[in-house]
Amino acid sequence: MSTLSVTRSPRVLADVLPGGFVRDAALVGGSALFVGLFAQIAIPLSFTPVPLTGQTFAVLLSVAALGPARGILGMLVYALVGMAGVPWFAEQASGWTRPSFGFVLGFILAAAVVGALARRGADRTPLRTIPLMIAGNLAIYGIGVPWLMVSLDVSFTKAVDLGLTPFLIGDAIKIALAAVLLPGAWALVKRADRD
Repeated sequence: MSTLSVTRSPRVLADVLPGGFVRDAALVGGSALFVGLFAQIAIPLSFTPVPLTGQTFAVLLSVAALGPARGILGMLVYALVGMAGVPWFAEQASGWTRPSFGFVLGFILAAAVVGALARRGADRTPLRTIPLMIAGNLAIYGIGVPWLMVSLDVSFTKAVDLGLTPFLIGDAIKIALAAVLLPGAWALVKRADRD
């Protein structure tokens, strides 16, 4: 049996790593940093205050690997540190007054949803990972779009036009990539267990 495996069957990818509190603290902090780095991959769009970023991909990938508790904590750290002034939101922003801040809050809900489903094995095959990632995106939009609507004082339809519709193609690409990466990581864990 590999030294990377745990004595019980891992429920999420993070469980494969040995350790306790120190490991969990490092994973929580690392997930917030990972999202902050991917948030800097940002393309401003002239027709919406919401940029195209890599951060939703980083969120969904990390929370699936961490599970619900560590995932929620990681996204809370990301949101709170950004609200405190660290410029690691998209386009090196910080604070909570931006119209796109609702999407950051949506990351916390996505962590709960995706983490819980991943803990039940929804990230083990490509066909199960796709609905997992769709559920995560819906959680993010479920908070982000209404926040955008209120902060811009626009109709719900207009908020969807500004904060959801332009990102569907990018979301599909990110979902397809996650559907390869997560099951691929599990295949490596299984191979290491056999060796």
